[in-house]
Amino acid sequence: MDLIVENDYSILKSHYQFTQDDEERLLEMKPFLESSVEDFLTGFYEFIWGFGKTAEFLKNEEILSRHRGKIREWYLDLFNGTYKLSYFQKLYKIGEIHVRLGLPTHYVNAAFNYVRVFTLGRIHKSYNEIEGLTDKLKSVEKILDINLDVLTSSYRQEEVGRFLSLSNVEKTLLSTLKKTSSYFNYLLAGALVMVAFFAVGLFGYDVYLLASGKNSVEEGILTILGSLLILWAAIELIHQEISHLRGGGFALEVFITLAIAALIRKILIFSLSPAKSVDVLMYGVLVLCLSVSYWLITQKLNKKIRG
Repeated sequence: MDLIVENDYSILKSHYQFTQDDEERLLEMKPFLESSVEDFLTGFYEFIWGFGKTAEFLKNEEILSRHRGKIREWYLDLFNGTYKLSYFQKLYKIGEIHVRLGLPTHYVNAAFNYVRVFTLGRIHKSYNEIEGLTDKLKSVEKILDINLDVLTSSYRQEEVGRFLSLSNVEKTLLSTLKKTSSYFNYLLAGALVMVAFFAVGLFGYDVYLLASGKNSVEEGILTILGSLLILWAAIELIHQEISHLRGGGFALEVFITLAIAALIRKILIFSLSPAKSVDVLMYGVLVLCLSVSYWLITQKLNKKIRG
């Protein structure tokens, strides 16, 4: 059970070595940072608006105004000098609201980076004395880390709760599916390595045909270029599969790239024969269709990244 729920917030503070001296230093800095709160809020909203999806959560002026008031209150509470049970319960409730709204933890972490940079920058400008400055900065770092810990603990609690709500059969099935999926991913990675070796063999064979004179220079060069294109696509697939094994997403667009490369090789070869004009036309249509699919997928991925 979470530390805050158990009313043992002192353990959380001790883990960060957050002492009475830290509380006093934060309270001492409150008047200066309170005078900078409007600058903080202006920069904060400029920063989070860059996420792209902020408008989905701050849908109108009323919600934005209320949210601005809550952020102002939270920021000033960082320097209240009193961090008892009620303070941590309030933080935990904020985290629960984030979970219910579906706010990604990435946004929370990124926003905290802005808070950290802004606050530490203002302290550096205000407190020029060397003595005590380091301690002040450390106190701010501690309270920000504690806040981030409590806020993100709501996400961890949600994940654990979902898993615990599953029956034993569902848990066993889920674990089995994960293991099976992992094995098949390794099998796929091995198969892609084999494809890459065959592509190298195809390239070598095309070079042999050109060198031995069995293919004309024009045909030989085109087939070699086609083989290199397939080899490049196979290598890209291997890189993407390695990324997938490390936890990345499944890159469907790379498989489409391989298919396009294979079709382009066919087109390069058939383009030398007038009798293959219909085949070239059909392969060209397939390449066009695959290219459109590739464009649609990459456009969607780009929107997600910008969002």
